Amino acid sequence: MNRKDKLTAVMNACPIYGITGGTRDVVPLVKDMLSAGIRIIQYREKGKTPILRYQEAMILRRLTSNYHALLIIDDYVNLALAVHADGVHIGQADLPPNTVRRIVGPNMLIGWSTHSISDLKAANRYIGVIDYIGVGPIFSTQTKPNANPVGISYIYWAKQFSKAPIVAIGGIKTTNADTVWQAHPDFICAVSEITESDNIQNTVYELMTGYSRVR
Repeated sequence: MNRKDKLTAVMNACPIYGITGGTRDVVPLVKDMLSAGIRIIQYREKGKTPILRYQEAMILRRLTSNYHALLIIDDYVNLALAVHADGVHIGQADLPPNTVRRIVGPNMLIGWSTHSISDLKAANRYIGVIDYIGVGPIFSTQTKPNANPVGISYIYWAKQFSKAPIVAIGGIKTTNADTVWQAHPDFICAVSEITESDNIQNTVYELMTGYSRVR
């Protein structure tokens, strides 16, 4: 299965993009995400030692494989290669996408964060190199408190300018997800809403209700 088909398969299964974080232990958190139907998991743990990140990512690699889910590593290209992840996610301050592609080869997914119209236009220059783009933060978010929210309109701009699938992220909650879905992103990511949930199964269900109405 090629990169595009992998992404399409998980998008059709559940268009919720899971990212680790918060105060819960990573492994039980991801188990709950997978049990709730999420089929793309990004491992994002910046404050940990390299050996702990490696150990956790190896466990998540086995877990996601058991669920036929994708494992994406945030930032750390070497870690993505070491654990045979399905993809790596990079930001505007990381290595350029074409450099990352040369490092990881043709089979690994690459996601790229965007925060402005100029970022979106730049992303189109990397079509064939990157596989999806993150757009946000849509709303203010405690995950990135210093980032200015771009608003729902940015999703519409992304749909107009981008030739790649779109992941909307930043401050998305069950209370505003319907509005986000109306802009037709390919995925949404509600980091804190999921990682801090007492019942991830119910939270995913609530996040999906708006999707069911607009699709």
